[in-house]
Amino acid sequence: MAIETDQKSSSDGKVWGLFKLPFRQTGNTTSTTSSSSAQTQPHLEGSNHHASANSVSSVAKSLLPTRRRLKLDPANKLYFPYEPGKQVRSAVRIKNTSKSYTAFKFQTTAPKSCFMRPPGAILAPGESIIATVFKFVEQPENNEKPMDQKSKVKFKIMSLKVKGPMEYVPELFDEQKDQVAIEQILRVVFLDPKRPCPALEKLKRQLADADAAVEARKKPPEDAGPRIIGEGLVIDEWKERRERYLARQQIEGVDSA
Repeated sequence: MAIETDQKSSSDGKVWGLFKLPFRQTGNTTSTTSSSSAQTQPHLEGSNHHASANSVSSVAKSLLPTRRRLKLDPANKLYFPYEPGKQVRSAVRIKNTSKSYTAFKFQTTAPKSCFMRPPGAILAPGESIIATVFKFVEQPENNEKPMDQKSKVKFKIMSLKVKGPMEYVPELFDEQKDQVAIEQILRVVFLDPKRPCPALEKLKRQLADADAAVEARKKPPEDAGPRIIGEGLVIDEWKERRERYLARQQIEGVDSA
């Protein structure tokens, strides 16, 4: 019995020795791999940190709202009086709130029944303009009530930063597509012309201001005219030169005689 136990114990020792040997080797290998990984870890951590910082900054930039160059009034709607079968008008005030010259351009989903005046322009910093929008109102369909109709027509206002004062041409937006920003998409809202409301009254004031601005641009520039000195004394340079010439001729005629 004692021999059997000794044999068992010796055999058990061999078995555990076999199991211990790999674990010791594994411990050595893990220590060497850990030391080698520790040497390369700072470089990997630095590169990962740089990549993560770039990705975070790019995501943050994409989440930030685009800084607008223009301020619109109304901000996101175009009010039209509802008069079926007629061409009606709306108005929107556009102001350049940036520090640079900015071009704007209108686009619509219904170019055959809508148009804008002006369709685009270049505004100096702080300059504003009232744009007029024309639209033909369709007759109601399927026995719908007039004011229950919802127009699917939309208008888009785009902006583009330009170098300075220049003549507006629509091709500016085609040449610099990457720099074009969508300022706002305006949807159509109909108003009952027989029911006064603040939006309708504001629309009438804006249309009146827009018409006055158009008439002012039609007028020719005022001529400076002759210079006035003192009280009512008009100096006509051409007349003065002629009078001097005639006087000189008379003096020469007298001398020759």
